[in-house]
Amino acid sequence: MFEIQKVDLTRVKPYGDTMNDGAIQLSFTLPVPYGDEANEAARQLIKKMGFEEPAVVYSHDLGINYTYFIMYGKTIHTVDYTSIEVPKVEVDVLEKHEIEDYIKDNIKRDVVILGACTGTDAHTVGIDAIFNMKGYAGHYGLERYEGVESHNLGSQVLNEELVAKAIELKADAILVSQVVTQKDVHIPNLTELVELLEAEGLRDKIVLVCGGPRLSHELAKELGYDAGFGTGSYAEDVATFVVTEMVKRKLV
Repeated sequence: MFEIQKVDLTRVKPYGDTMNDGAIQLSFTLPVPYGDEANEAARQLIKKMGFEEPAVVYSHDLGINYTYFIMYGKTIHTVDYTSIEVPKVEVDVLEKHEIEDYIKDNIKRDVVILGACTGTDAHTVGIDAIFNMKGYAGHYGLERYEGVESHNLGSQVLNEELVAKAIELKADAILVSQVVTQKDVHIPNLTELVELLEAEGLRDKIVLVCGGPRLSHELAKELGYDAGFGTGSYAEDVATFVVTEMVKRKLV
């Protein structure tokens, strides 16, 4: 009979075939020509990283002296899961109809929410999931919410244009999506928006939210935003925060 092993959450290790075997899968590219020497270079590299029993399970010639690897290794290290504290948005998420009722009862007017992928970012999948009427994975977007006047400005929107639109539409909240984050290009871009809003005297009058695969609530707060949402967030998560934050800060 199969027996489930009890996990010691104070000493958590990766799991492969056997509990606590420390097995990890890694993938990376090295700027070396494909071949036996490349495989050995990859093995030596992850051994220097502290992994035991390094093994190349797949390698592929990418051309022009580059090789891609998938490797296995084992780590001896553990982590105390019980001691972990992650800053996150602390709000009891409301359902769509509850948000609509909350707006009627507490704000008593339409909430104006702007959204955009800013800077050079052309990936709208995240902001569309939050705004589009059909939403995503069964979660309707803000366009379907009664009491919400939503404006999805699309991609590659300059921060100056976003601020100008916020002034024109008297926005209550701005949602910024950042998917392209290579070389941390999102950091100066997100920071610039905060600075522009402060220069216009609008920062304290607007609920400012950002989101994306590499954005956390902790990072968002550090950059001057009110909240940050990562992957797995839906329109009701963002909308609940926006409307409750408006009431909390008396922005109604």
